[in-house]
Amino acid sequence: MNRLEKGQVSRRERQILEILYRLEQGTAKEVQENLPDPPSYSAVRALLATLEDKDLVSHLKEGRRYVYRAKSPKKAKRTALDSLLRTFFEGKPENLVAALLDPRDQQLSKREIDSIRELIRKK
Repeated sequence: MNRLEKGQVSRRERQILEILYRLEQGTAKEVQENLPDPPSYSAVRALLATLEDKDLVSHLKEGRRYVYRAKSPKKAKRTALDSLLRTFFEGKPENLVAALLDPRDQQLSKREIDSIRELIRKK
């Protein structure tokens, strides 16, 4: 396991997940080719293995190569949101919502505000 907890995803791991979602599947070489400032091939393979350990990626063997797929987008969203909350909002969802609703940062329409209220009411 790397220095991050099992539930956390590094910036590079997020980039790889985004690539796999966009491509739907890919080899380590294809992932490497799509990464900005790509690390070595072996580093990409190690990152993919870490993502498998975190249960965010799976692979199938096709001949001599491994083809990787990102697993549940819902789980990846939850992992990314948890990381965002811990990093920028003291782990508190209410701090995130307050930032989203800050009029200095956002100009929400009445329809958007009503939609947010309805989502909160349903939860």
